[in-house]
Amino acid sequence: MDLRDYIRILHKNWIIILVLLLVGLAGGAAYAFTQAPKYVASTQLYVSVRTEGAATGDLVQGTTFARQMVTSYVDVIGTALVLDPVIEELDLDTSASALAARITATTALNTVLIDITVTDTDPALAAKIADATATSFASVVQNDLERPDTEGGASPVQITITDPAAEPTTPTSPNIPLLIVLGGLLGLAAGIAVAVLRSVLDTRIHALHDLELITDKPMLGGIAYDPDAQKRPLIVHADPRSPRAESFRSLRTNLQFLDIDSGSRTFVISSAGPGEGKSTTTANLAIALAETGARVALIDGDLRLPRVADYMGIEGGVGLTSVLIGQVGVSDALQKWGANELYVLPSGPVPPNPSEMLGSAAMDRLLTPLEEYFDYILIDAPPLLLVTDAAVIGKKTRGVILTAASGKTRKPELSGAIRTLETAGVNLLGIVVTMLPTKGPDSYGYGSYTYGSTSEHDQDPVQLTQAEAKPRVRARVKTKG
Repeated sequence: MDLRDYIRILHKNWIIILVLLLVGLAGGAAYAFTQAPKYVASTQLYVSVRTEGAATGDLVQGTTFARQMVTSYVDVIGTALVLDPVIEELDLDTSASALAARITATTALNTVLIDITVTDTDPALAAKIADATATSFASVVQNDLERPDTEGGASPVQITITDPAAEPTTPTSPNIPLLIVLGGLLGLAAGIAVAVLRSVLDTRIHALHDLELITDKPMLGGIAYDPDAQKRPLIVHADPRSPRAESFRSLRTNLQFLDIDSGSRTFVISSAGPGEGKSTTTANLAIALAETGARVALIDGDLRLPRVADYMGIEGGVGLTSVLIGQVGVSDALQKWGANELYVLPSGPVPPNPSEMLGSAAMDRLLTPLEEYFDYILIDAPPLLLVTDAAVIGKKTRGVILTAASGKTRKPELSGAIRTLETAGVNLLGIVVTMLPTKGPDSYGYGSYTYGSTSEHDQDPVQLTQAEAKPRVRARVKTKG
């Protein structure tokens, strides 16, 4: 994925990211306010070697000795030898090891200074522990570790408290702003991780760029999602100036320029699975092609679940299957639709053997004269992953155009449909993405306005006048046999 993909993922999942960011901020604040405040008190010790009346060289040697010993003294401060007297003096309810965890002793390099730092929830107690530890440490060093050479004499090492501990007035922790920021960063990171994980695990097709990972076939167009598609499926007729109707005209233009030197203009339109908008796409594309003055034949080749007759508002009792079994001639079965040169051949009675009928010689005899008369022939075929009908009829035509529904069709399903066509030796002409969102990162750039008034066209497309619905002009198509 490139930078644009990540930006699209963040844009698409911004609500989840924002929610987790707020949760992180709230969690950081809650954690900060539930922590008991801690105070730090410090004291400083000076370590020296007694050199009364000594020469200058002895003073230097004494200072060097003290520097060497200071490093070892730091480790002594956290031992029970030093801390047990502190616990007894202050009557603390703890052990030497537990108290040592609250005490930190450090010394700077090449110095004879020792800093003792105590952390506690009680500021006064922190100062008392620091001073008591310093006093106990001095006593242990001078009386136990560095005992005098003679009885009653002074220890050669002298520990001096140079900076007694003062009671702290402000806590050092918790750092509320820092904890809130850290919580927000953790929430933000979790939100981004969830967004990326959702994108990786989501195998559905959402926009045109998702198809680039599946096939190199051209993207013929995108059709916006219309929640009222069931009520007015023929949007090109019902609202010809709407953005969605224009998307079908864009598809028409792309189809007209698709391999113009190949001759045949018979196209099969199918999908990987059901409910992906193949039938409405076929019908609207046929209407859009007829608007240019071209002679168009719309054939319902879905002999299992036909929809074209219902969408077009015509009688579907006589149609393709009636012609294939020789019951009627094709010119008698074709029904003229609307004011342009658009003729519809419904499916007719549902047969028990759809694949065999579509792959029969009778189908060849039907298509040959139709291709001579019509400029375009569009065949609505069943989904490829359910039955083989689309692949069978696709071998007799220019090729197959696949529709894929945004947010519904999964990438493995579309890949499987493409492999089915490749295995059958059927040419895949391109892909049309339907049900594209009109807003958000996966939108196809539709405007929120229409060019010109549309009030005259806000009508149900199937409510044609009786004269329009009646097949008043028959196509002069000669059939063989």
